[in-house]
Amino acid sequence: MSEINLGIPPVKRILAPRSKTRKIMVGSVPVGGDAPVSVQSMTTTLTSNVGATLQQIAELTAAGCDIIRVACPSEDDAEALPEICKHSSIPVVADIHFQSRYVFQAIEAGCGAVRVNPGNIRAFDDQVKEIAKAASDHGTALRIGVNAGSLDKRLYEKYGGATPEALVESAVWEASLFEDVGFHDFAISVKHHDPLTMIQAYRLLSQAGEWPLHLGVTEAGPQFQGTIKSATAFGILLSEGIGDTIRVSLSAPPVEEVKVGLEILRCLGLRKRNFEIVSCPSCGRSQVDVCALANEVNEGLKDITYPLRVAVMGCIVNGPGEAREADLGVASGNGKGKIFIKGKVIKTVPESEIVTTLIAEANRLGQELGLDSGSPTVETFESVGAGNCP
Repeated sequence: MSEINLGIPPVKRILAPRSKTRKIMVGSVPVGGDAPVSVQSMTTTLTSNVGATLQQIAELTAAGCDIIRVACPSEDDAEALPEICKHSSIPVVADIHFQSRYVFQAIEAGCGAVRVNPGNIRAFDDQVKEIAKAASDHGTALRIGVNAGSLDKRLYEKYGGATPEALVESAVWEASLFEDVGFHDFAISVKHHDPLTMIQAYRLLSQAGEWPLHLGVTEAGPQFQGTIKSATAFGILLSEGIGDTIRVSLSAPPVEEVKVGLEILRCLGLRKRNFEIVSCPSCGRSQVDVCALANEVNEGLKDITYPLRVAVMGCIVNGPGEAREADLGVASGNGKGKIFIKGKVIKTVPESEIVTTLIAEANRLGQELGLDSGSPTVETFESVGAGNCP
């Protein structure tokens, strides 16, 4: 998708080069190496409810999710995987705990990858060779998912807790078991709820090998807190070149996880920007209600899917300059607003017409560029797998 070109010189990248990692394939999505950082989420439905699960996957796909994980705690969930994989338009990762036999069922079902938790799966180390062979035969990737909450008791006692060193030792040990039998198509995660512990764990893991890394602050909390935690940790690691795929873990609808993840990548220049509002904070210089104005413009343009930066400014100090540098902008004051497009004032309108004018001009810009301004289509799956629904 082409950017709206204002002739403004591009900003030089300030991120460190990506760490060298091995590229694997999760279904059709490359992870690691020179592949773009991908965004993951996890469904909240009962996986055995095939229709509901596919409906949520479709909504997540429309929101921009690249890879989706589904929980597989029961036999009914494992049996639903073939139908889900068949109809999902993005790769499916089965999340396996406690029962190693579900790993084999997920591989047979056509999952793009299987997440295994060595701290939970019984007899995991004893079945590495068999798991590796099955995954190789079916072209299935694995994710070795080490979590602070399920760390092996021996490591917990050795380090006195779920320290970065404990998490990394667990991950490196399990990685070595697969590598010893010639299997290398796996990513690793070492998640912790504390961003500082998580950051240090991934730094250590990045130094220990060239495995593709899945970033996550696990149990990050409600939407506001979890967003801050994830943005802080991901921003630090990705700016250091560490991380190949991410999942923002929020106590919120999974679509919100995808929105936050994509926005983090856009802010770091790792994804092309989409619609973006630039608006000044509330202060005594404002001559209009900037908060209300920005919210109205954001609501009116929320379905735009092409890259467009809109500045909503409320005073003469920064307003004209910010509006001039945006693709589309308004500098407001004294009951009116100057509308800028591509750095030039095109008209001045009464304050009551600012929102409608910005929306109209945004849509016109999209039409001129031949870009779609509508929301992605969401498929419906009411009848798929209805027999499996509880």
